[in-house]
Amino acid sequence: MISFVLGVEDLADTRFALSPLHETLLSLRVLQDPGLSALHLPWRRSVIGRLGALDTGLLMSLVAQRRTIPDFLTPQPVGFAPGFEEQLAVVRQAPPAQVRHDLLLAHAPDPLPEALRAATAADDAAVTGLRDTICGLLRRYWEVAIEPMWPQIRLVLEADMTYRARQLALGGARLLFADMHPNLRWERGALHIDKMISEHRVAASGQGLLLVPSVFAHKPAPPVSPEVPPRLVYPSRGVATLWEPAAAADMTALVSLLGAPRARLLGLLEEPLATVEIARRLRVTPSAVSQHLRVLHATGLVNRARDGRQVLYRRSTLGDQLAARASTTTP
Repeated sequence: MISFVLGVEDLADTRFALSPLHETLLSLRVLQDPGLSALHLPWRRSVIGRLGALDTGLLMSLVAQRRTIPDFLTPQPVGFAPGFEEQLAVVRQAPPAQVRHDLLLAHAPDPLPEALRAATAADDAAVTGLRDTICGLLRRYWEVAIEPMWPQIRLVLEADMTYRARQLALGGARLLFADMHPNLRWERGALHIDKMISEHRVAASGQGLLLVPSVFAHKPAPPVSPEVPPRLVYPSRGVATLWEPAAAADMTALVSLLGAPRARLLGLLEEPLATVEIARRLRVTPSAVSQHLRVLHATGLVNRARDGRQVLYRRSTLGDQLAARASTTTP
């Protein structure tokens, strides 16, 4: 079990971040073991045939047999949403001693795979060369496997953060972690992560807690080393719909009246939804959704209400009547 001891100041400094580099590394687990998540099989099938030019032996060796990933490859995100290249630049600066230490720690008690044996060399130049080779490989893998889908993945992650922020506002830390994952427990000022291979207790001591949602994480993933500031990568909500094609609304009359984008949007709003969640479901940008929502609200077809830091939209009575009438007249 790994525990993060969080004081009042640490809870006040609990924050969220996106990490394209974390997603890139965690996706390797799904490639390595498709049984981890059947939800990602469509993604895996679409990607695996495009990896022929990459050194998949070295790529897969980055994930240990116990599925841990070296900490130097997943640096703390700087800011809310750093870019992939920005994060990779941090990895390129990792000292040889850190690269060697983190690779050995992640794979322990097993020996390093043959592809990583250079990390055990006494010569720092060999370790530096391995680090740079890994960075170049990860960049090419990102371009093939993750970058094309990153906008869609990001919408899922932002929708999750909106939900979590609401949980925190309504019930504090206990409610925030209550449905994040069965392996997480908030108890007496500490966040306990059960069923971990490592066992250590980390006092945040003013460092706060960084929460990073992930579509590829199948369970909570704290850093391997207790020396890294408290950070928790956790499974995001909404992954089940990530690779499904967006459903098309069958409301011909309403489309003729409002246009296809607004008709689909009105059909979706039978429940209260935030802009980010709407954008995720429709696979468009939040700004595009906002433009259509303004028109629908101005015409009285949707209502809006503030809920904490977010605004929720739902069909008005008039919108319900129009959507119902359109669906009954559709041939």
